[in-house]
Amino acid sequence: MSLTTTTNPAVASAAAIPKVRIYGVPISKMGMKQTVAYLAEAIEQRNPHQIITANPIMVMAAQEDPAYLEMMQQAELIVPDGTGVVWAANYVGEPVVERVPGYDLLHELMKVGEARKWKVYLLGASSEVIHAAADRLRADYPSIELVGIRDGYFGAEQDAEVIADIVQAAPDLLFVGRSAANQEPWIGKYKEQINIPVMMGVGGSFDVLSGKLKRAPVIFQKLRLEWFYRLLQEPWRYKRMLLLPKFALKVMRDKEKVTKS
Repeated sequence: MSLTTTTNPAVASAAAIPKVRIYGVPISKMGMKQTVAYLAEAIEQRNPHQIITANPIMVMAAQEDPAYLEMMQQAELIVPDGTGVVWAANYVGEPVVERVPGYDLLHELMKVGEARKWKVYLLGASSEVIHAAADRLRADYPSIELVGIRDGYFGAEQDAEVIADIVQAAPDLLFVGRSAANQEPWIGKYKEQINIPVMMGVGGSFDVLSGKLKRAPVIFQKLRLEWFYRLLQEPWRYKRMLLLPKFALKVMRDKEKVTKS
């Protein structure tokens, strides 16, 4: 497999980002610092990007659903969020620089955005959670302008209304926290209409920001057991978590074919 490299990822085009393809899903090899620099440049250049924070469950879903795989392949940037994705890249001899967790990427972008007066739109979760998350972000990043806050409980018949509100608000960053099966396809479907620099699914980040859920302690993060800590808080997720060992076994079985898809 050939990889395109660049001496300055911050100003590279999406096509030039160094990547490893895991079952056809193009995962960025850039670390956190490079990723933030690259996206900051995209914002300054008003260059629309869909950012996906990939984990093994999403990669497995893409194997079962060709439309989901196509959506991921058309995203401008996919970062290695899940530890299983980082492990898989290393296992097949195409290591990424480091894990780039979506929750941390959100905060790093907000830090840069403070100095640059970026505008942010929050979409997802319940009304109570999204407003509590907004309050937390206002407190932590007072120079950021939150130009839109909306819960994620709306159907397809309201999509046009939601999109119109985002377009009118003209944010630099849109963070979407809906179900894993919904948020990325929704962004992918409407990103050309939304047409803003950063459109990123953030999963349960709003729950953590709001205080509804606690982020895994550092020891769990270092042991790569954040998924287990979340399972302890949300045991109903166990069926999804069963895909993690299936992914690992699949990668080990298919080692020579993982990057050939």
